[in-house]
Amino acid sequence: MKELIDKLCLQGMTDSDDVKKIIDEINDEDMEYLAKKAREISQKRFGKKIYLRGLIEISSFCKNDCYYCGIRRGNGKAERYRLSKEDILECCKEGYRLGFKTFVMQGGEDSFYNDDVMADIVSEIRKRFPECAITLSLGEKSYESYKRLFDAGADRYLLRHETANEEHYKKLHPAEMSLENRKRCLYDLKEIGYQVGCGIMVGSPYQTTDDLTEDLKFMLELQPHMIGIGPFVKHKDTPFADKESGSVRKTLILLSIIRILFPRVLLPATTALGTMDPKGREKGILAGANVLMPNLSPVKVRKKYALYDNKICTGEESAQCKGCLQKRIESIGYEIVSERGDY
Repeated sequence: MKELIDKLCLQGMTDSDDVKKIIDEINDEDMEYLAKKAREISQKRFGKKIYLRGLIEISSFCKNDCYYCGIRRGNGKAERYRLSKEDILECCKEGYRLGFKTFVMQGGEDSFYNDDVMADIVSEIRKRFPECAITLSLGEKSYESYKRLFDAGADRYLLRHETANEEHYKKLHPAEMSLENRKRCLYDLKEIGYQVGCGIMVGSPYQTTDDLTEDLKFMLELQPHMIGIGPFVKHKDTPFADKESGSVRKTLILLSIIRILFPRVLLPATTALGTMDPKGREKGILAGANVLMPNLSPVKVRKKYALYDNKICTGEESAQCKGCLQKRIESIGYEIVSERGDY
């Protein structure tokens, strides 16, 4: 197995079967070797710096009905809310005070936040916090909409592709959504000039190892600046309520493989990883991740943005969250930095 890992480090993904073998057959000892290689690559590029992104969950309304998501249109039990422009600016102000240099506005595909509304919010954040990065994660839009938000001052856009396999995509999404359009969005974003993030849920229903290698090939083709992966975590009020959640172990293996294939990529240890394992985010960093995304949303709405069950960090103030994270990250030999952390 070590030979396959060394080959991956030297040659990249030249053989899908090698990568499948690593994912499916690696033992714990070789997994530590894989993580060590990923850490070496990450530290060569970034040192022991961990970048923070302040997450602002702006809306739990969504027009889509993705089968895995707790805020899907069809979930009548979901608690819905929207943050006002003033709410969002207050979150940024608090984040800036705490040393955050990136704000991530994430939400369901909510028509309330049309181009006029979002461009106004983005340009106001840009005006008030000129040295900070503005990241959006608001789903599929037209080229024109993406361009307008970029021109208003947005720097980055996160849009998980979820799976690069057409058949698998259809098993996760209703018929009105398409993988072709999702990919079109990602290439549009790159063309416009955004730093672009894609990603997947590890262990999503019906996912195979072939799907995972197809995802890696798609990422190599796209060459994103950020890759967000975390374990699939089920939600009790979705069609996938009876499915098994994804594996932390497999997620860590894939984080290491992604770091090896993408030495410069910004790679979060996600909230889902921390939800599935109390030490999940630390393990993610030790597997090659270099980004954390603490929650800056108003405490009163955090439980309402329930994409999956038992999401962590719903009751802590962001200041406490940062102090707690800092200690945890220092305990594994890394440091949280107040930098934008651009690609």
